[in-house]
Amino acid sequence: QVQLVESGGGLVQAGGSLRLSCAASGLTFSRYGMGWFRQVPGKEREFVAATTRSGGGTYYADSVRGRFTISRDGAKNTVYLQMNSLKPEDTAVYYCAARDSGVITVTNTLYDYWGQGTQVTVSS
Repeated sequence: QVQLVESGGGLVQAGGSLRLSCAASGLTFSRYGMGWFRQVPGKEREFVAATTRSGGGTYYADSVRGRFTISRDGAKNTVYLQMNSLKPEDTAVYYCAARDSGVITVTNTLYDYWGQGTQVTVSS
């Protein structure tokens, strides 16, 4: 059974940092591209960042490029999202997702597995 478990969310002041983690199990981690999405109530789930199977390729939404960094650790089957210079508009539930493909995509319906989400709240 595939499981993606996010952690690291919380409350932080604007300008602060958080690091999200997503631990994967039940799949061959090296076969999966990994992504982070976020969602606020009443809105569509929004792409944040993604990385290729190897971690050698990354892609970011314009709204987070230069502030967020996605990375992965194959030995720990874990993908990370380092979030710096946080803004109140970054407040959302953050989800990690896995896609059995070597191609990065921003389309949430193309991902195969999802975590349960972790809340990030940025106060002004």
